[in-house]
Amino acid sequence: MGETFSQLDSLEENKSILSPDPATGHKANSYSSTRRSKSFSSCVPREGAAGGGFVTCPTCQGSGEIPRELEKQLVALIPYGDQRLKPRHTKLFVFLAVLICLVTSTLIVFFLFPRSIAVQPAGLNSSTVAFGKADIHLNITNVLNISNRNYYPITVTQLAIEILHLSLVVGQVSESLFLPISPLGNEQMFYAVASRILDENTYKICTWQKIKVHHVLLHIQGTLTCSYLSHSEQLVFQSYEYVDCQENSSVPHLLASHPP
Repeated sequence: MGETFSQLDSLEENKSILSPDPATGHKANSYSSTRRSKSFSSCVPREGAAGGGFVTCPTCQGSGEIPRELEKQLVALIPYGDQRLKPRHTKLFVFLAVLICLVTSTLIVFFLFPRSIAVQPAGLNSSTVAFGKADIHLNITNVLNISNRNYYPITVTQLAIEILHLSLVVGQVSESLFLPISPLGNEQMFYAVASRILDENTYKICTWQKIKVHHVLLHIQGTLTCSYLSHSEQLVFQSYEYVDCQENSSVPHLLASHPP
């Protein structure tokens, strides 16, 4: 009796649970158990060369086959204690990456942050005076000091000037320019404006010989346009200057930006 049950158990262990696929002739969907392991596997015992729809099972030590369409669905299991799951110096690499990003962003902000552009009138450079029957023609050349406080170059693209005498506009000029200024650089720019004064009292002051002082007070208002980093900025400046209107020309000199 005991030998009979042993033979039956041996037959049941080697017998496939599911019948083979009649279409392909292979046990594609069958599950078999072996004496070595009590777990089930989708591998079919190899009975010869692999068929067209089957490939060698990588987990059966070359003793079984799996359907070709299931080859890409295999999952590799790695033990939790495997060293590949615990790469060395991970915290150091993360810290260095974060530090590099912070330093790079700080440097970019420091060098590209827009800083002010200083425009300072430097005074009168020269002037010429001509008298008409009832007006004064005054041509002056002034100087502007421009300071670039940025860490990138700028370009002066336009200058607009108005000259006022007794709150009346007596001369104006507007011109396009191309004056590059290097990073942290300074440049001097000269501009000339022709003015015509029609005030009768001013005409008498400039033409009468008995008057010892022949000065005309001019109020200069200007706008300077600068471009940098695909951005344009307008800088407004103003100054007050005294011009000697008796002599034909005056030597270069510096004047205060505000009247006394």
